[in-house]
Amino acid sequence: MTISNASLDHLLPTGEDVEFYRAHGYWTSGPIVPADVLDAAEAGMARLYAGDTDRPPPGGRSLGGWRPEDGEVLRKNDHASLVVDELAALVRYPVIAACAARLSGAGEIRLWHDQLLYKPPESALPEAGGVNVGWHTDRQYWRSCVSTEMLTAWVPFHDVGEAAGGIAFVDASHLWQDDVALDFFDSDLSALDRLRGSRRVEVVVPEIPRGAVSFHHCRTVHGSGPNLSGRPRRSLAVHLQPGDNRPSLRARHGLDDLVRRDPEGRPDYADPAVCPRLWPASPDHLPSLPGTAVHGDDA
Repeated sequence: MTISNASLDHLLPTGEDVEFYRAHGYWTSGPIVPADVLDAAEAGMARLYAGDTDRPPPGGRSLGGWRPEDGEVLRKNDHASLVVDELAALVRYPVIAACAARLSGAGEIRLWHDQLLYKPPESALPEAGGVNVGWHTDRQYWRSCVSTEMLTAWVPFHDVGEAAGGIAFVDASHLWQDDVALDFFDSDLSALDRLRGSRRVEVVVPEIPRGAVSFHHCRTVHGSGPNLSGRPRRSLAVHLQPGDNRPSLRARHGLDDLVRRDPEGRPDYADPAVCPRLWPASPDHLPSLPGTAVHGDDA
């Protein structure tokens, strides 16, 4: 038995929302993730940073990522949900994947991978702008996948907008006919200026309240600026794949070293230990439907 769309319908994007996503390449939900799920995820984030995990990574491999000795930099820890239960609970929260399925039109949504993100405030940095996230598309890093309809759910743990260095999108850039050479790690956000002569470039920075989730298409150009809020910006990026995604022979991805092999010896992007099915969800992941408890403070 699985959970149906009908039981969650009031939380999912409407037909107009789906049209907006397909026209603009991004969409922000209303409050869909309860405060207790986010509170637990924040506790899990703190545990991970302290070296306290629930299990080793698949195959005992090192996941790398931020460590305390790295200091005040942009923290990025990939596959955090594979080793910390509270983060896995957030990734598996069914409403997130149900929204992704409706936006993308996919009948099934699986986890691709997740990234735990922590952006220090500018006041804590030795050099201004050092933790900007450069303009990029997710697709440029996912050439190992045949699907071009993958998407990301960006889940902030508190209210986030432009002042906190929130995620910024180039409107409708997922419709550009050619790929652009951009770089996640290039903190110089003026790199976008060279595209303005040949393309319509309109940058949008949504205000995302706690409990809401921002979704974007894998070809949407996005990045983020400095965190001027005085507090660390904390979030989890949940990268999602449609159920029919398969590996391409043209490129490799770091995930290839974590997943099992299929009968032909290729990486299995449906490996349930690494890329579990998130939608349709199983009954044991049926949420307590969000109500007033979703609205937390801005942490």
